[in-house]
Amino acid sequence: MNYIKQHSFRYKQVQPAKRTFLVVACIGFVVSGCNQQTTVNGAANSSNSASKALSSNQTTQKTNLIRLGYQRGGIIPIARQRGELERQLLTQNIKVEWNGAFDRCATLLAALNGNRADIGGCGDIPSISGIAAGQPLCIGSVQRPKPDALGNAILVRGDSSIRKPADLVGKKVAVNQGGAGEYLLLKVLEKENIPKQKVQRVYLSPNDAAPALYQGSVDAWAVWEPYISIAELEHKARRITTTHPAPTYGIMVVRTDAAKENPLAVKAALTALSQDGEWLNQHTDAAADFMVKELKVSDAVAKQATKNRGPESYAFPNAEDIANLQKTADWLLEQKIIPQRVDIAAAVCPLETTAAR
Repeated sequence: MNYIKQHSFRYKQVQPAKRTFLVVACIGFVVSGCNQQTTVNGAANSSNSASKALSSNQTTQKTNLIRLGYQRGGIIPIARQRGELERQLLTQNIKVEWNGAFDRCATLLAALNGNRADIGGCGDIPSISGIAAGQPLCIGSVQRPKPDALGNAILVRGDSSIRKPADLVGKKVAVNQGGAGEYLLLKVLEKENIPKQKVQRVYLSPNDAAPALYQGSVDAWAVWEPYISIAELEHKARRITTTHPAPTYGIMVVRTDAAKENPLAVKAALTALSQDGEWLNQHTDAAADFMVKELKVSDAVAKQATKNRGPESYAFPNAEDIANLQKTADWLLEQKIIPQRVDIAAAVCPLETTAAR
């Protein structure tokens, strides 16, 4: 039985949603190291020394093992499909294990917290929230935001009278609590000078938000790709926002102990993931094909979602990235979304990398 059938929605009235919507978290499946001086690929020159250091410690499995946790969607499961990462790390005496698929960032972060994975990809909002909650996590590499990307949107039903953000006053909007959806909605309201108290946030997972929108339990839905393309192409939904007023980062989150105890292997894995992204950026049709296979979406959905996301690249965080993420973390604290301040500079993994600052 395929993934779609295994994850049917609770709302039985909406039969099409049972077959088409997937449990996917913040995705970043198209990433590139091209033309980025700060790219993780800048660490590739250290691969020989990393290989020698790892070879000298082959007696323990911990040294040679990297466990990659993944959600449905994202660069890690695509790297798993492609196989190049596993082959590349094997030449450096690093064995790869895959752990997933997790249904959302929260469960992936719980796996990292519970020592069931070493690296996983999430958005900056849940990652910062996890660190603020005291989870032993650090920031390994970042996927820089693209201001013009269309990978996030607030959606309404095709027949809705809502045409612009101001029309959300007095309405119910489905969001994922403490995640990208809630962040998008709050930032849109802030930009439009709409008091957040005038719009009701309804906390739902994507699996529940989709049918809630279609049957009218909520009026709008703040969400990301590929949900946007599924909703637009298969359910006649439409967006009332275009680009994100505060584009978000993607983050490769690392279990802190893994970064401290095995920095060379962690850095090698992050480098290999960036190289997978570079290859996919140069082969967008292949990126869409991988998405079709993994998520069981249509070709049309995969191609539109790939285009909407746009090319992105993973890089070791530089001073500008740290400053940008600090602003996000401080804003989350001001909004009382996180319980305490996060020092982003201190939260960067101790990988001893000199990737461009």
